[in-house]
Amino acid sequence: MKAVLFREHGGPEKLSYGDLPTPTIGTGEVLVRVKACALNHLDIWIRQGNPAYPIPLPHVSGSDIAGVVEQVGGQVRGVTVGARVFVSPGLSCWKCENCLAGRDNFCSTFGIIGAKTHGGYAEYVKVPVRNVLPMSENLTFEQAAAFPLVSVTASHMLFALAGLQHGETVLIMGAGSGVGSMAIQLAKLAGARVITTVGSDEKIPKAVVLGADAVINHSKEKVAERVKLLTEGKGVDVVIEHIGPEVWETCLASLAKGGRLITCGATTGAEVKLDLRYMYSRQFTIKGSYMGTRAELVKAAELMGQKRLIPVIDRTYPLREARAAQELMLGRKFFGKIVLTLD
Repeated sequence: MKAVLFREHGGPEKLSYGDLPTPTIGTGEVLVRVKACALNHLDIWIRQGNPAYPIPLPHVSGSDIAGVVEQVGGQVRGVTVGARVFVSPGLSCWKCENCLAGRDNFCSTFGIIGAKTHGGYAEYVKVPVRNVLPMSENLTFEQAAAFPLVSVTASHMLFALAGLQHGETVLIMGAGSGVGSMAIQLAKLAGARVITTVGSDEKIPKAVVLGADAVINHSKEKVAERVKLLTEGKGVDVVIEHIGPEVWETCLASLAKGGRLITCGATTGAEVKLDLRYMYSRQFTIKGSYMGTRAELVKAAELMGQKRLIPVIDRTYPLREARAAQELMLGRKFFGKIVLTLD
């Protein structure tokens, strides 16, 4: 099969388009013929090399996958060859206390397809049968690949961790990101007031279409100052951020007293400064978020099928142009998801 892989860590130039053996499935696995695979920053971190993701090389990235069932293992029930499916990116044991309690992203063996295993930058991918979910007839393969990881992440951050309530105000950093574009929609569905940020004026109307009540161009305005004006000096109840040190102080300065900050990424670095006196005197809650649960993904898929959530796709590339797709992501000149397509 054709695949995009890297044989050593480094920059985008390490990606190559070539041949790999088609995966051989086990009795409880499914072989999916990939039709679309969306990019995530995780793909870049793994390609660059990250101690949190030790992987054998060569490696095939890609966590967000949609396609057609090509083959099923001998013990697989309820999944048929030819079915249109999308893949749940989280891998869990489904036997431990956390998994049985519905906290599968807390499983001690938890990993992500495309990070812990080979992913969807290929013609075929093998996954456990539990990770295969039926696609809504309302979605194209590109759309079905564009929502799983970011929707489950955004949902977990907003509701399971931040406990966002109707009428509260949330600041979502980076409207043009996958998590940002999904978080805006989910927060509006919950009845929250949404403030978000973008890096250029051309992204403002796109954020408004998704439901943002106010959009701040961080290249022209100081975000925390504008937030205070928009909230009559109070600040926001919740901040959703995935950027890291570049925005950390801004996020804290934007919070109301007793506010909650939820973070799920570090695209601008891994270390931030924190004045503990400021944190406890303002009575902030800061939580880290990693993916979400299968139940949260299923709920997001239902909203997608009802067209209450919209997958946001900036553009698509054929699989062989995965390097160009990753370079676009690194340049931040996109809004929503970048998707690789296969015939």
